[in-house]
Amino acid sequence: MTELHVDTPVATGGPLPKTIAARGVTRCIVRSAVLLARRRVQLPRGNVGRRLRFADGSVARVYRETRLREAAPARPCVLVVGFRLRWVRGRGHAAFRVESLLNTPLFVGFPGFVSKLWLAHDGADRYRGLYEWDGARAARRYAGCLWWVLALVSERASIDYRVVEGVRRDDVLADPRLLDGVEPGEDRAWWRLTAA
Repeated sequence: MTELHVDTPVATGGPLPKTIAARGVTRCIVRSAVLLARRRVQLPRGNVGRRLRFADGSVARVYRETRLREAAPARPCVLVVGFRLRWVRGRGHAAFRVESLLNTPLFVGFPGFVSKLWLAHDGADRYRGLYEWDGARAARRYAGCLWWVLALVSERASIDYRVVEGVRRDDVLADPRLLDGVEPGEDRAWWRLTAA
């Protein structure tokens, strides 16, 4: 098992080795089937339609939320994933947003998953996922596995993520200033929420 280490509250990184990622995704799909069968996966509507502004000036609309019922993180962290799809333009974005629901088994079964806000593409065609996770190490592991799944349909150079430890997603939505100064020098960061 590959371990990722960080010395700061913000972590970035690339993919895990393919074999580790494949095992992680396979275990996730199996666990997701159990969670779905037990009706633990919810699609609340409270945040759908909400517009989020980021430090790079972009704005993205929440088009779906996925949450695990009764998931309460002991070590909360926020994970923001960004990517640009290859070959998807115009009406293709609407089709992707509908189809993307089928991707749910690729993340809800990863250890530590709590919730995800699905953000539609912004003016630069970047999609984002804004997650809450239980444990930064688990969030980084998921992101390292997800990289290979995203690489199948995304511009590889566009795939990126940030993990911010010690904050809850809903607290960041209520007060985005919690992220101020988290990564000094990144005043135009694509991932840093500035208004919700």
